[in-house]
Amino acid sequence: MHDIHIIGGGLAGSEAAWQLAEAGLTVRLSEMRGGGDSTPAHESDELAEMVCSNSFRSDDADHNAVGLLHQEMRALGSLVMRAADLHRVPAGSALAVDREAFAAEVTRAIGQHPNVAIVRERIDALPEGPAIIATGPLTAPALADSIAEATGAGALAFFDAIAPIVHRDSIDMDICWMAARWDKGGKDYINCPMDREQYDAFIAALNAGEKTEFKEWERDTPYFEGCMPIEVMAERGPETLRFGPMKPVGLDNPRTGRWPHAVVQLRQDNALGTLWNMVGFQTKLKHADQVCIFRTIPGLQKAEFARLGGIHRNSFIRSPELLDRELRLKSHPNIRFAGQITGCEGYVESAAIGLLAARFAGAELRRGQSPASEGLSPFPPLFLFPAPPPETALGALLGHITGGAEAATYQPMNISFGLMPPIPGRTRKGDRKQIYTDRARAALAGWLAREPLPA
Repeated sequence: MHDIHIIGGGLAGSEAAWQLAEAGLTVRLSEMRGGGDSTPAHESDELAEMVCSNSFRSDDADHNAVGLLHQEMRALGSLVMRAADLHRVPAGSALAVDREAFAAEVTRAIGQHPNVAIVRERIDALPEGPAIIATGPLTAPALADSIAEATGAGALAFFDAIAPIVHRDSIDMDICWMAARWDKGGKDYINCPMDREQYDAFIAALNAGEKTEFKEWERDTPYFEGCMPIEVMAERGPETLRFGPMKPVGLDNPRTGRWPHAVVQLRQDNALGTLWNMVGFQTKLKHADQVCIFRTIPGLQKAEFARLGGIHRNSFIRSPELLDRELRLKSHPNIRFAGQITGCEGYVESAAIGLLAARFAGAELRRGQSPASEGLSPFPPLFLFPAPPPETALGALLGHITGGAEAATYQPMNISFGLMPPIPGRTRKGDRKQIYTDRARAALAGWLAREPLPA
């Protein structure tokens, strides 16, 4: 017997399970990996496996919306943020983690919680009782069909790509150097410089390289702009990459004292510092061409790859049309959705929506006092029922997913200040970000101070 069923053990499902369990509710967490099934992108059976980048992006809570989201989640007892802080690796002002240690930490914490039962099983149909669907963008086909039947609308889809990982000892540091852009945060990135001739040859090779062939039903699926394959960017024009992941600004080559024409950056991917991720180099090139082309990058001539890039098809629902303000499926209000399947983009955003879905569901269960939850401890003070204010990062992200976006043109979205109510009046451009974050912190403090609903 359990109070609520969570389907999917990614970042959103894991965060939701933790929040509910900490509130004294019992959880069945179903994860198909480890039960004989897997996905095209995952490599392990661990909960909260990070399959693309190892970065939670900026941790600057004063000037960056995602850093503010980190801070808000920490204030709400997020397991994902706790595990990330425990296993962070150098990445300038960003929060990057040893992905294996991070996933192991989340798996251990949830596996040891007395209120969570982890069941390695594939769920093929929507449950009849209270549930949170957090199956992510790689939802198994049978469950996806069940969701489509319940919503009366086909899922939207986009392609997402994975960047290669390089063994540190195969990088030529006589050519590369370590630094963060503008020397912000320390010497946390390996930088591979290119002159104009090398860059032009690299772009030509990307354009000529053999790419993954799409199936007929995949041909019209759009890419998410925030995770564009490197060769798709190159097709948009020869200078595109120099203004994207290969931009050289703020990176003085110590051997020349000047910015290179272009730069390829690598970010530490594990705590030992033995594996480094090629930043922004998600790709759909075939593996043989990846090895050949990426070894033309100065410093990577003898690169050994721990993982090559790849591509997979992601799916998400038209949330602004299908979900209510508490992430319930309007046609089946016993079901909530969380994570990337709602159309949010990014690790931390997915976990944040899992956190909110859990708090909404937990408050509803407490009010109804379902049989499995009778006799449990009083409602925890932090387990609030009202939605967070739209001035907060959490509230802004929730509002975008549940009605702030146009349903007809809905696409995956990261948290940004643009999702928050605008600052009234005129302000200097340099002050606006600080005003947004100061306002958000005040709004969050007021929200946390509210009296919880009675049990």
